[in-house]
Amino acid sequence: MFDIGFPELLLISVVALLVIGPDKLPETIRAMSLWIGRFRRSFANIKQEIEKEIGADEIRSQLYNEAIMQDIEKTKNTLKETRDEVNHAINQFDSSVNSLNPDDYLNKPADEPRDQTIESPADGDAPRNAAQENENMTAQTLIVPEAKNKQHDGTK
Repeated sequence: MFDIGFPELLLISVVALLVIGPDKLPETIRAMSLWIGRFRRSFANIKQEIEKEIGADEIRSQLYNEAIMQDIEKTKNTLKETRDEVNHAINQFDSSVNSLNPDDYLNKPADEPRDQTIESPADGDAPRNAAQENENMTAQTLIVPEAKNKQHDGTK
């Protein structure tokens, strides 16, 4: 508040001692202390009344609550965006699963010529024919739609 250091206080004390005198100096200091105390109390009371009138505490709490609500809203929006992205990915997966037609694999006659060979990573360099690969794909394709139908029956 005031930049009064020890040398300034010493100078004020010496001047007060010379002007007032040593007899009345203690009474004067006591009276000044009382006046300063009263001034501080009055100022504190006025400050409390003003804060009460304008509701500074309520305003502070409202501002704090608004900041929290903004953070919650941001988090809510982020979660909605993430949910939408996940739903989009699920829909893409569903459409790709639906685009697989098991009839393409089931209705082919077994005596069609199958001269294609596919290398299996599990067997190393041993070639496998396309008929064996189609049988494996048919079994996998039949499993996926059954699982999908169970999910769309209303149980998730």
